[in-house]
This record gives sequence, C-alpha cells and structure tokens, in this order.
Amino acid sequence: MRTYSSKFLAILVAVILTLLAFGIAMLAHYFGENILVITISTAAFFVAAYFSILYIIKKYIIDRIRPLYNTIRDLPLSGKKMEEKIDSNSLLLNVKYEVEEWAKSQLKEIERLKELEKYRKDFVGNVSHELKTPIFNIQGYVLTLLEGGLEDPKINKLYLKRTEKSIDRMVSIVEDLESITKLESGELQLNMTRFDIVKTVEEVIEMEHWQASESQISVQIINKPDRPIFVRADKKRILEVITNLIVNGVKYGKENGYVNISFHDLEDNIIVEVADNGIGIDKKDLRRIFERFFRVDKSRSREQGGTGLGLSIVKHIIEAHNQSINVRSVLDQGTTFNFTLEKQK
Repeated sequence: MRTYSSKFLAILVAVILTLLAFGIAMLAHYFGENILVITISTAAFFVAAYFSILYIIKKYIIDRIRPLYNTIRDLPLSGKKMEEKIDSNSLLLNVKYEVEEWAKSQLKEIERLKELEKYRKDFVGNVSHELKTPIFNIQGYVLTLLEGGLEDPKINKLYLKRTEKSIDRMVSIVEDLESITKLESGELQLNMTRFDIVKTVEEVIEMEHWQASESQISVQIINKPDRPIFVRADKKRILEVITNLIVNGVKYGKENGYVNISFHDLEDNIIVEVADNGIGIDKKDLRRIFERFFRVDKSRSREQGGTGLGLSIVKHIIEAHNQSINVRSVLDQGTTFNFTLEKQK
C-alpha cells in the first residue's frame, strides 16, 4: 500500500484551497463587488473546501488507519474477540482506546510468558537436582567397588544394594515424569469403568497397612457406607490417587496419629476425603502443593524415597476425569485432601 508523508498531504491541501480561492476570486472579479455574489462565492468555497478536505482525510488517513484498527480488533482482548461495530466517524478515538487495550493485553501476555519461562527454568533445575543425587550415589558406589571393594564381602553386597536403591529412585522419577507428560498432552487415555470406590479404598488400606503400623499410624474409613458406592472412572488411576494421598498422610503423620478416609454424597458425584493429623502445611505453601517437585519437608521426603511428583500426578489424574481436588491444612495440626468422582448406578 502506497503511503504519503505529512509534507505531501499539507502541500496537497494547500494547492486545493489555493485553486478554490483563486477560482472564487476570479468569479468575484468577473461579476464585480456584488454582496450576493461574494456571499454565494464564500459559501461555495466553504462547501468545496469541506468536501475536498474530507475526501483527503478519508482517502489518505482513515483508509490507512482502518486496516490497522481492524487488525487490533481481531486480536483477542481479555480472552475475547471484540464483536461490537464502531462508528467510522469516531474511528480515531476508537483506535486510541483499542491500542491502549491491546498494549495492556500484550503486557499481560509478556508477564505470563515470563512466568512460564521461570517455571520452565525451575522445572529443569528441579529435575537435574533430583536426578543428580542418585547418579552421584551410584557413581560413588561403583568407584568404591572398582577400587577393591568388590573383593570385600562386607562391602560389595551392601554397596550393590545401595546402587540398586538409587537406580530404583531414578526409574521412579522418570516414570512419574512420563505419566505427567502423558496426562498433560492427553496422550494417556483413561480406561473408564464402573467400580466400587469404597472397596478400592479398602484395598489401598490393606496394601499400606504394614507401613502405617510401622509408623504407628491408624488408617481407617470413619463413615463406611452400608452399601457399595459405584463410580465411573479409571480404576487404576484412582487407585494411584488414593494410594498417594494415604501414603502422604502416613509419611507426614505424627506418631500414634491417624489417616481418616470419609465419603460425602453430592447426588451425581461423591466426595472422597483423606484427612490426617500430621505436620500440616504452612499457609504460604498451600498454593504450591500441587507443583512438580514441591516438598513440604524435603529431608523427610527424600529419606522415604518420594520423588516430589506424586501430588502433581494426583491433580492431573483428577482433572483428566473432569473433576476437582482441593486441600486445606493447618500447620502442626494436619491436612485434608478431598476430590470428587462421578457416581454411576
């Protein structure tokens, strides 16, 4: 599209006005100094000047601004494309408003991208940190064995077991990362079936009974229903959710403490609640509890083999079912997680 400088437009307007003035002056000179002729000539000059300038503004200014304005209107502002029609007479005022709104939306987008970049850097840092510990452990054990420890029966078996433990930890981290990636991308398809959620919880309690007993923590359903509660969900994934929440309750529980599971009916849905009276979570950390690699008690988690990805996986699984999960906690008093599932008769 051809563009014109402000100097060119100024000369063009001046030439048009000069020609109009010259033409009217010639008419006035031809007809003499008649008041009526002068009045009509002045009115004619005004009309001609008005339409000439209006034509120039529309052709060389408005028509150049309109494509820019339409482009701005087509951009999403606050997540929605603008639908209203704008009067062309107030186009310049609207352009100013739209440009300001567009600039604000771009600033918000820049801030969002900065947050995503920070999240990416934190994530990469966390992954390398989590993998670095078992890798260094394996390296140390292998070097000790190669430097003569392999021949010492007191060392070789012990160090090989420790190496195996570090390898298992690396495998767990990689598998958890793979699960999260598949859940986020939608690659992992849920196998929706009908099953009894109460029975599933009882299965998890049975599996974790030994660990809970060792920690002197009781795990029980406090309001066991008289009849089965059937839900429609991926049983394997929901089993993973319940296991993770119960294991966390045991892991962060206090001696002689408890992990209580309860069910609450919501007509079409059922709420499953897992509550403990453990160490709790500080209020400032609650919003981060579902972040990857976030740990309430870092040393305690690593001692017991946690990857720091469990709650992130739990959240992704529940959201993949189009359901919600929430948490409330008081420091040193305990934590309660609850999530919903769709009931099926």
